[in-house]
Amino acid sequence: MVTSQASLKRDGVQDYVTIRATAIIMTAFSLFMLWYFVTTPQVTFESWNGLFSNIAMKVFTFATLVSIMLHVRIGLWQVLTDYVKAPTLRAVVQFILNLIAFVYVAVGLFVLWGI
Repeated sequence: MVTSQASLKRDGVQDYVTIRATAIIMTAFSLFMLWYFVTTPQVTFESWNGLFSNIAMKVFTFATLVSIMLHVRIGLWQVLTDYVKAPTLRAVVQFILNLIAFVYVAVGLFVLWGI
């Protein structure tokens, strides 16, 4: 059986893999930041600026922000479909929370890249 990969429908396996992948990225970022704070004797503006002036750190941070957005999007969808039974209310709440997650990533993009 052939399935369309261009479908906009949700897939449980796709959600499962996305949640796990985003969790790995967020965990790696958290562990890296923990390591940075533990190994840096004194965190100053210069050291912090030096850390985030590196292109790899900007990409890693942006990937983490996008991962948070995807993780939140799927998690909220799962929770809202379980606990909010009114379809209109659920759609409005999902829209608002997804918009907040998108704005979070957009602001992070502007802060990271100085656009």
